[in-house]
Amino acid sequence: QLRKRIAPLLLHSVSRAPGPHASSPLASLRSYLSTTTAPTISPRPFAVEDYLVATCGLSPALALKASRKISHLKSPSKPDAVLAFLAGLGVPRADVAKLVAADPQFLCASVERTLAPRVAELCDLGLSRSEVARIIPVALYSFRRCAIGRTVSFWLPVFGSFDKLLQGIKNNAGIFSVDFESVAKPNLDFLQQCGLSACEVVGVNKYSSRVLTMKPELLREAAERVEELGIKRNSPTFRHAFCLVPFVSQEHVAKKIGLLKKLGFSQHQALEIVRKAPLVLGSTEDRIRRVVDFLMKDAGLEAHYIAQRP
Repeated sequence: QLRKRIAPLLLHSVSRAPGPHASSPLASLRSYLSTTTAPTISPRPFAVEDYLVATCGLSPALALKASRKISHLKSPSKPDAVLAFLAGLGVPRADVAKLVAADPQFLCASVERTLAPRVAELCDLGLSRSEVARIIPVALYSFRRCAIGRTVSFWLPVFGSFDKLLQGIKNNAGIFSVDFESVAKPNLDFLQQCGLSACEVVGVNKYSSRVLTMKPELLREAAERVEELGIKRNSPTFRHAFCLVPFVSQEHVAKKIGLLKKLGFSQHQALEIVRKAPLVLGSTEDRIRRVVDFLMKDAGLEAHYIAQRP
């Protein structure tokens, strides 16, 4: 707009100026036009939130939450490098989205100094690149922060297979951070005393792998509580009870036994149900009521018959 206003005035001045001074306004105009450039358009600043949605596949809500942890990023160069690295390993886009949502700072990791050496370390242990691609989204921040090679080399022979290890990690990320000497090894020794192994424990329920990383004294207390219910260590149901009791209170157990008594079972029958089907302790009251109601009313079974085959 300034150019449009000034140029006509100067040209008009040129046309009216006498003799030798006629070139002065025109010279001024030429000088102005030659030294003045069009306004510079600043590049659009890097929008972390938009990047997380468009490039990483996060929902707007997750992107907003995740962006707060990496708001210091000023360009997509480092995240682009990380995403390219994960894609090269074969990590699915859906897993990348879960990884970034849970650990946004993973996008800030150095490919050369952190991620690539971690992958090489795991491959040296015998894992394939496809197995490494499966473990990264499960390990989350532990992959970039912990001595993951040492962790995997300890737990892999304990679980017996990569798939079992992966299942254990999915249900208990604490496997990566637990202290081997003061927690993991004492717990594994105690499991052996109970006739159990880590691979037998994993998969019993979604909490079961946590028995490997809980305080050793609490694990021993849990075994005592299971035995107080009348379930011996050599019982086929000990494993199921042992993987559940540590995560429920004594009050919870008493409440479930009390519920069974209200539904028509004697104290002896209620305890027998718990001994033969300890997973009932993890069922909701509503489910127990509905099942017992069906068995007694619709199927016409008596309490003592149900208690023998819960």
